[in-house]
Amino acid sequence: MDRSTLSNRVIFVLLLILVVFFGFQRGGLRQLGGEPEMVFETRRSPVAGLRGVVATSQPLAANAGLDILKQGGNAIDAAVATAAVLTVVEPMSTSLGGDAFIMVYLAEEQKLIGLNASGRAPHSMTLEKLNEKLEKHEMEQIAGIYSVTVPGAVDGWFKVLEEYGTLSMAEVLEPAIHYAKHGFPVSERIADAWSSLERNEEQSTRETWLINGMHAPNAGEVFVNKDLARTFEMLASEGRDAFYTGAIAEAIVEYSDQHDGFLTLQDLKDHTSTWVEPIYADYKNFRLYELPPNGQGIAALEMVKILENADLGSMGHNSAEYLHHVIEAKKLAYADIEKWNGDPEFNDLPIDRMISSEYAKKQFGRIDQNSAMEHPESGISGNGDTVLLEVMDKNHNAVSFIYSLYSGFGSGLVAPGTGFTLQNRGALFSREPGHVNVVEPHKRPFHTIIPAMAFEDGEFLMTFGAMGGAVQPQQHVQIFLNVVEFGMNAQQAVEFPRINHSRGLSVTVEPGITSSVLAQLESWGHDIERRTTVGGVGGAQAIIFNRATGAMIGGSTPHKDGMAVAY
Repeated sequence: MDRSTLSNRVIFVLLLILVVFFGFQRGGLRQLGGEPEMVFETRRSPVAGLRGVVATSQPLAANAGLDILKQGGNAIDAAVATAAVLTVVEPMSTSLGGDAFIMVYLAEEQKLIGLNASGRAPHSMTLEKLNEKLEKHEMEQIAGIYSVTVPGAVDGWFKVLEEYGTLSMAEVLEPAIHYAKHGFPVSERIADAWSSLERNEEQSTRETWLINGMHAPNAGEVFVNKDLARTFEMLASEGRDAFYTGAIAEAIVEYSDQHDGFLTLQDLKDHTSTWVEPIYADYKNFRLYELPPNGQGIAALEMVKILENADLGSMGHNSAEYLHHVIEAKKLAYADIEKWNGDPEFNDLPIDRMISSEYAKKQFGRIDQNSAMEHPESGISGNGDTVLLEVMDKNHNAVSFIYSLYSGFGSGLVAPGTGFTLQNRGALFSREPGHVNVVEPHKRPFHTIIPAMAFEDGEFLMTFGAMGGAVQPQQHVQIFLNVVEFGMNAQQAVEFPRINHSRGLSVTVEPGITSSVLAQLESWGHDIERRTTVGGVGGAQAIIFNRATGAMIGGSTPHKDGMAVAY
């Protein structure tokens, strides 16, 4: 062999090593399944900063939060500012008429706090009266004005900002007021989602959200919402009372009355958010935190405890064995929350048992290693569209903030002059007498939106979450395991292909999982729906804190327009 040939071969080998190395760094983990090895490449790089990171589903909102950090605000200030801008620029997903759940980590105190800012049913909304109204209007399901519960998010904004923020509400609302008053260019993805509102026949809704009351904004069109700008300005100058006892409350109630709804001024006046203690599950030397019911975060905790009994690392990431265990654990946990999740102020819920190690072992024992369960029952006997944002500041305070209407554009109803859509969270109430989630006066419904954080050896590790209604707990678990079991960075953790089990045997899988793995899952009884594009599992964001360097590393999925930004 001549020297030139040898040299070329050496160069080739070195290049091959570099390709493999950087493949692992970028997209990292090889799929298992018997086919030629495939490396999944992330579409984005993680974003790192030392002074602050904001990750959310829309670039204007992410940058608004970052600007607040640059102005000296903390993570709480930036989170509220980001949430407010999302109200303007992603109106199908969230609104002042919606609810929020917030988790805050205070670094100096090493303290974790939760805020349940979800609203309650009207005082007059009994099951009997609801059924009478539904029958009167020939409605089979809770929908329209009867799905509208008291909007809780605005009170949550004020409460968390007053308690832990450093800026005034007027200061943090300034970016949202600007975009509502002067407009913002609509992206292609948001324009596509917006177009669904063209089928809405409610006049005030069409006047608020459609151009000339006729059509949704096209991609690149600048959309202005002066009614919403005025509402924000009232909140900035008059405070929360403008929403719950003042002109905004009066507009909501007058509109509800016109549509034969339940809401009264007293319902809004009586609303208050609730400080709650986050609940957790340990997995090896890690701890996953969620908020307690009426949210569904407890399902993620139960899944983690079940899966702790399996050797997931040896199975390999997204192997058939790994995915089978995730799917089956999800079925068992969701069976429990379908039976047991509701407003804890109205029910004695078996929370401690659901996330105990002993119960998890029993649940794990129900998993057949080679066969999919179709309709498992709860192991305990006895009586949509969303926005998510993650923020971390220079002092290493962190916020996980999720904020939603439930369905796209919620109830589809807008009180004239307010500029925002009312949520339809009441649609999640049960009409089954005696169920823990049955509709009752002043009761919070089952909620899908959940924030999350994770710790390692007692130290803060990451803040993260996922969007997409009922899919969220199983997505939390996959993202959490991506980091703690498989060592992924923030971008890899949220972007690597995920799966979503819906009902029965149906499982949606994103592209990037090998066909041999999917074939194995099908042989075990899973009904696999192969997607050709990302989606079906919910967008996600995460920020991971590197304690050794002080770096904050953010990631955001390509499921949405959003991004992680840092400085």
